[in-house]
Amino acid sequence: MKQKKNTSALNEIEGVIQPETISPKAAQNIQQFRRKNISSEELISKILLGDKVALSRAITLVESTNPIHLEKANEVINGCLPFANKSIRIGITGVPGVGKSTFIEAFGKYLTNLGKKVAVLAIDPSSSLSHGSILGDKTRMEELVKDENAYIRPSASGDSLGGVARKTREAIILCEACGFDTIIIETVGVGQSETAVHSMVDFFLLLKIAGAGDELQGIKRGIMEMADVIVINKADGDNIKKANLAKVEFNRALHLFPTKSSGWNPKVTTCSAITNEGISAIWEILTDYIDLTKGNGFFQEKREEQNQYWMLETINEYLKNQFYHNPTIEKALIDTKQKVIAHHLSPFAGAMELLQLYNSLFILNKE
Repeated sequence: MKQKKNTSALNEIEGVIQPETISPKAAQNIQQFRRKNISSEELISKILLGDKVALSRAITLVESTNPIHLEKANEVINGCLPFANKSIRIGITGVPGVGKSTFIEAFGKYLTNLGKKVAVLAIDPSSSLSHGSILGDKTRMEELVKDENAYIRPSASGDSLGGVARKTREAIILCEACGFDTIIIETVGVGQSETAVHSMVDFFLLLKIAGAGDELQGIKRGIMEMADVIVINKADGDNIKKANLAKVEFNRALHLFPTKSSGWNPKVTTCSAITNEGISAIWEILTDYIDLTKGNGFFQEKREEQNQYWMLETINEYLKNQFYHNPTIEKALIDTKQKVIAHHLSPFAGAMELLQLYNSLFILNKE
């Protein structure tokens, strides 16, 4: 009897074989590298030779909360520091759905074609419930991730702005020592991370889209004041007219803001990350900004201010961690919270009691 052909929609068929996202040689190097307990000195020498696997391992050390890893990370950072500070640092932000990953891939490919070495440090938000992050940027930038002159590193933001700062600031130093001359820092665009990123970059790019009710939101102060250029993305097809109208609106809005201390007048431009239209113009705007700020001394002045700012922020973060991770304070905090909830103690009085307790512990330890 002739067997009937299975035409059911539920019948499983063989799928398309996915191409390799990494070369077998690179995969072999990664496996060998992971097995080896590499010293700080060897890690530094490999980073200075442009080894991306060593760079990734060093950034992992920076992100670790293990005290042993932190000590080793500091050794690597100090070893790489003399070879850093030779890049242009670009911050890119925009609301989810604005096309940040597509734009960064198009912009990054444009820069590598110019002979630049591009590192992308993407900050992914951590869940306040599970504390996990998706870290999906490498899968969204399929072409850039395979580029020999590009490096993409997604990192979880953690539960604090200080965590973002420490990880990203030190990752910048490592990337610069590894030979990357253009560092792109992407933030998710839904929280305070924009402020943190703005305070560690030379140039801040705000990505917008037209026709999504976003124009009026963009006129709000804060994020607009930080932007050195506003780029209206997805200016292609039927959206070109809307993008041009949005450009006019944003230009009008920028005139309401005071002159920047850099002497730079923020620009508004349009682009399409899909067709690459307008990508080269963005690079021209950025180079004009760098030429101006290096010429009037603002570039170096800003870098020096940022270094001082993050030194103080690191102290604040360290003191906060020391306070909350102290066993005596942890126990007292539970009791104090209950008193505040029951209205037996005001929040301010409760805070002062805990701080006084911490100060007394510090004095005892000192003695």
